[in-house]
Amino acid sequence: MDLPSLALILQAALSPNPDERKAAEQNLNKFQYTPQHLVRLLQIIVDNNCDMAVRQVASIHFKNFIAKNWAPHEPDERSKISQSDKDMVRDHILLFVVQVPPLLRVQLGECLKTIIHADYPEQWPCLLDWIKHNLQDQQVYGALFVLRILSRKYEFKSDEERTPVYRIVEETFPHILSIFNRLVQIANPSLEVADLIKLICKIFWSSIYLEIPKQLFDPNVFNAWMILFLNVLERPVPAEGQPVDQELRKSWGWWKVKKWTVHILNRLYTRFGDLKLQNQENRAFAQMFQKNYAGKILECHLNLLNVVRVGGYLPDRVTNLILQYISNSISKNSMYNLLQPRLDVLIFEIVFPLMCFNDNDQKLWDEDPHEYVRKGYDIIEDLYSPRTASMDFVSELVRKRGKENLQKFIQFIVGIFKRYDEAPVEYKPYRQKDGALLSIGALCDKLKQTEPYKSELERMLVQHVFPEFNSPVGHLRAKAAWVAGQYAHINFSDQNNFLKALHSVVSGLRDPELPVRVDSVFALRSFVEACKDLNEIRPILPQLLDEFFKLMNEVENEDLVFTLETIVDKFGEEMAPYALGLCQNLAAAFWRCMNTAEADDEADDPGALAAVGCLRAISTILESVSRLPQLFVQIEPTLLPIMRKMLTTDGQEVFEEVLEIVSYMTFFSPTISLDMWSLWPLMMEALADWAIDFFQNILVPLDNYISRGTANFLACKDPDYQQSLWTMISSIMTDRNLEDNDIEPAPKLIEVVFQNCKGQVDQWVEPYLRITVERLHRAEKSYLKCLLIQVIADALYYNAALTLSILQKLGVAAEIFNLWFQMLQQVKKSGARANFKREHDKKVCCLGLTSLLALPATQLPGEALERVFRTTLDLLVAYKDQVAEAAKEEEAEDDDMDGFQTDDEDDGEGSDKDMGVDTEDGDEADSIKLQKLAAQAKAFRPHDDDDDSDDDYSDEEELQSPIDEVDPFIFFVDTVKVMQASDPLRFQNLTQTLDFHHQALANGVAQHAEQRRVEIEKERMEKASAAVAS
Repeated sequence: MDLPSLALILQAALSPNPDERKAAEQNLNKFQYTPQHLVRLLQIIVDNNCDMAVRQVASIHFKNFIAKNWAPHEPDERSKISQSDKDMVRDHILLFVVQVPPLLRVQLGECLKTIIHADYPEQWPCLLDWIKHNLQDQQVYGALFVLRILSRKYEFKSDEERTPVYRIVEETFPHILSIFNRLVQIANPSLEVADLIKLICKIFWSSIYLEIPKQLFDPNVFNAWMILFLNVLERPVPAEGQPVDQELRKSWGWWKVKKWTVHILNRLYTRFGDLKLQNQENRAFAQMFQKNYAGKILECHLNLLNVVRVGGYLPDRVTNLILQYISNSISKNSMYNLLQPRLDVLIFEIVFPLMCFNDNDQKLWDEDPHEYVRKGYDIIEDLYSPRTASMDFVSELVRKRGKENLQKFIQFIVGIFKRYDEAPVEYKPYRQKDGALLSIGALCDKLKQTEPYKSELERMLVQHVFPEFNSPVGHLRAKAAWVAGQYAHINFSDQNNFLKALHSVVSGLRDPELPVRVDSVFALRSFVEACKDLNEIRPILPQLLDEFFKLMNEVENEDLVFTLETIVDKFGEEMAPYALGLCQNLAAAFWRCMNTAEADDEADDPGALAAVGCLRAISTILESVSRLPQLFVQIEPTLLPIMRKMLTTDGQEVFEEVLEIVSYMTFFSPTISLDMWSLWPLMMEALADWAIDFFQNILVPLDNYISRGTANFLACKDPDYQQSLWTMISSIMTDRNLEDNDIEPAPKLIEVVFQNCKGQVDQWVEPYLRITVERLHRAEKSYLKCLLIQVIADALYYNAALTLSILQKLGVAAEIFNLWFQMLQQVKKSGARANFKREHDKKVCCLGLTSLLALPATQLPGEALERVFRTTLDLLVAYKDQVAEAAKEEEAEDDDMDGFQTDDEDDGEGSDKDMGVDTEDGDEADSIKLQKLAAQAKAFRPHDDDDDSDDDYSDEEELQSPIDEVDPFIFFVDTVKVMQASDPLRFQNLTQTLDFHHQALANGVAQHAEQRRVEIEKERMEKASAAVAS
C-alpha cells in the first residue's frame, strides 16, 4: 500500500462514524504484515506536512505492532517482520526520535525499548557506537534519550546478564560526565538543560541500581560525579518559570532533577555506603563514601528540609526521600553526632508539623472523601508521603536512640494534649492534636513495652483519645478510632473502658463522614480480635454486618474485607444465618471491584486488591459453615458465575482464591451438582494453556470431583471426564520442559483414580502405567520417584494380576521392583528412611506389595514371593512405629494445649491417627481441618535434620481416600490366610525360608492385626451408639 492510501486509512481511523473507524481498523490489520508497512508508518509519523492527529494514530499503531511482533514469542516461531524492514526501522528511528514532537517521541521511545530489549547487543551491535558518536556531536539529547532506554534494560539484571553494562559505562560515562559538567556551569539555565540533566541522572541511576560499575571505584572518577550531584543538590531551583499549580509544580523539570539527585544519593548511601551490608571488596568503597560524602549529603538534606520549616515549597517525594536518608543515619554514630545539634529543630519544627493534618488534607476530605480514603490506605502513596516518612523517622529515632529522645518527644506530645484541653473550643489546636494522636499510634509498639508509659496507656486513652470520638471535627473522630485500634490489645484494668472504646468504634461505622466510617472499620478488626467476651458483639452482629455492606457499596478497600474475615473467623458456625447474605454481598462487591480494576487497568489498583479480599472472605465463610452442607446448595448459585468467569484467563489475578472456593464447594456440598461439573473443562483448559503453576491448587478440586462424584466421572461421556483427565495428565507427564516439582500433582491424581474407581477403569491401567514408567526413567528428585512408584503400588492394589502382566509386557517388571526395594532400603545419615517418608506413602506401598502376595505361584515365583513378603513385613513395622510415634506426639501436644484444642487446630503433624485407621476420618472436625485443603500442606517431620534437597514433600495424606478404611495389618494377615488356604505347600515353603527375625516380625504383625480388629469394632460400636443417641 502506498503512502497516500495508508494516510487515508489512518485518517478514517479517526472518523466519528463507528462503521468507518471499524473498516479502517480492519484495513490496517489486513495490510499490517505486507512488506514495507512498518517503514511507511514511520514515514508518516515523521512527516511534518502530515496532520498531527494522523501522525499520532500512526505512532500508536506502529508501537502496538512492534510490541506484538518484533520478537517472536516462541523459539521456533518465524518472525512476521522481514529483516530488511527491521534494518530500515532501526536505522531511521534513531534519527527521528529527537525530531518528532514530545507526544510522538513517547510512542517511538516505547518502540525503541521493545527493539533494544530484543536486539541489543546481538542484532544491533552498532547502537552503542551511534550513541557514543552523538554524545560528541550536536545530537546530545537524542543520544541521552536512547542511552536512558538502553541502560534501563539492565537496571535489574544481575550476574552474567549484566555484563553489557560494563562496556556501556566504559564507552559513554566519560562523555556524559563532561556534558554534565558543562550543563552545571551554565548561568541561568533553561528548562531544556533540566531535561538533559534529568536524563543523565536516570542513566546513572539505572547503571548503579544493583552494583557500582568498576569505573566508579576510581576515587577521582567517583569524586567528579559526586561534585556535580552535590552541586545540583545544593543549588536552589530557578525561581522563574515554576508553575503555580501544585500538581504541575512537582513535575516541573528542575524539581524532577532535584528528586533524581536525592534518589541517587540515597541509593548510594543505603546500598553501597553501609559497611554492614558490604562484602570485602566493596568495604573500601563504603568507607570512602562514609568518610567523604555521607555527612556532606546529610548537611545538604537538612538545609533543604529547612525550606519546609519556613513555609517554602518542597515536593512530597523529595521530602520523603530526604527523611528516609536521615532515618538511615540514626543508627550510625558518626552521622547521629552530626545530626544531634539540629535534632530538636528537625523533630519539633519540621517532622512533627508534617505529621499534622493540613490544608491539602482538609481540601481533599471536603471535596473528595473517597480519594482521601484511597490515599490513606494505599501502600504506593506511602512511598511518596512526607507523613509516612515522618512517622518512620520518629519510630526509628525512639527505637534506636530512645534513651535520649523518647521522654523528650512524649513530653512534647503531652504538652500539646494539655494546651488542647485548656483552650476554648474556637481556639483548640485541632490539627496539632491530630498529629499528636498520629504520633501516639505510630509509637504503639514502643510504648506498649516501655515503662513508665506502658502502665499509663489506659489512662492516656481515656483522657486524650476517647473524648475525640465525639469531636466536632471529623478528622479527629477518625484519628481517635485509628489510635484506639492500635491499642485494642492492651490489658485494660477496667473492662468498661474497653467496652466504651468498642461501642464508640461501632458507632463510628454510622458517622456521616466516610473517612471516619472507614477508619472505624479498620479499628473494629483489632477490637474483635481482642474481645474476650463475644457476647459484647453478638447482639449487634446483624446491624454490624449491615453497616459493613453499606460501606462496601461505597468504597473498595481490602481492610474492610479483612475486618469481615476476622468477624467470621471469631464467630464460626454462628455466622450460618448470615452466610448466604454475606456471600451475596461479597459477590456483588467482588464484581464491582473487578469492574473498577478493569477500568483502571493498574496492577496496584485498590479495586483489584479488594477483589482478592472478597474471595478470601467468601472462603472464610464457607469454612466456618462447613458442617452445614445444605447451606452450600443455597450459596452455589451466587458463587457459580464468579467461578465460571474467573477460572478463565479473566481470573489470572484471583485464580488461587477461586480454586479455594471451588475446593470448598466440591468438598462440603451434599453432592457435586452438574453446574459445578461444568467447571471441570475450564480448569483443564487453564492447565493446558497457562495455569501449570497452579497445578497443586487444581489438584484439590479435581480430587473432590473424582472421589465425591465417582459415578458421574465414570459414566459421563459428554464431556468425557476420564478422557479429559488422561489428556491432561499424559500431556504434563510427557512434557520435557517441565521440572520434577511442576508435575508432582499428576501422579497424585492417577492415585485418586485407581483408589476411587477400583475395578471400573481397567482400560486406563496400561496407559497410566506406561507414562508413569516413562517419567520414572527421567525423574531426578526422590520425592517424584516415590510418587511414581506409589502409582505402581496403587495399580497393584487396584488389580495386581493386570498390573504385573502390563509391567512384564512393557519389559520393566524386574527393573521397577529392584528400584522399589532399593528405595525402601535407602537411609539418610540420621538413620531415617530416605524415601516414602509419610505414613500415607508407607501404607500405599504396603497395600500394593501385599496385593502381590495374593497372586498364584505361576505369576509370583517362590523367590519373588519371599522377597515381597520380607519387604512388606519390614515396611509394616516401620509404618506401625511411625503411627505410634505420631499418636504419642499428638497426645503430648494435647497435654500441652491443656484441653484447648479446637476444631481449627491441627492434630500433631497431621498423622493418620490411631494406627492408621481413619474409619470415618475420625470426626468431622478432622475433615474440616484436612480441607484447609492441602494447599497449605505442612512438612511432616520438621525435626528431621538431614539437609536434603528432596525434603520438600508435603503431608497431604489427610486428603480423604478409600484406603483410609483399609487397615494394612488386617489386609496383610487376611491375604496371607487366603494364600495359606489356597496353596498350603507354598505357604509352608515360604515360612520355612524366613529367618528368625522375619518369623518374629510375622508373629508380631499377626498379633497387631487382631488387636486392630478389636479396636476397629470398638470404634464402630461407639459411633453407632453415638449416632443413635443423637
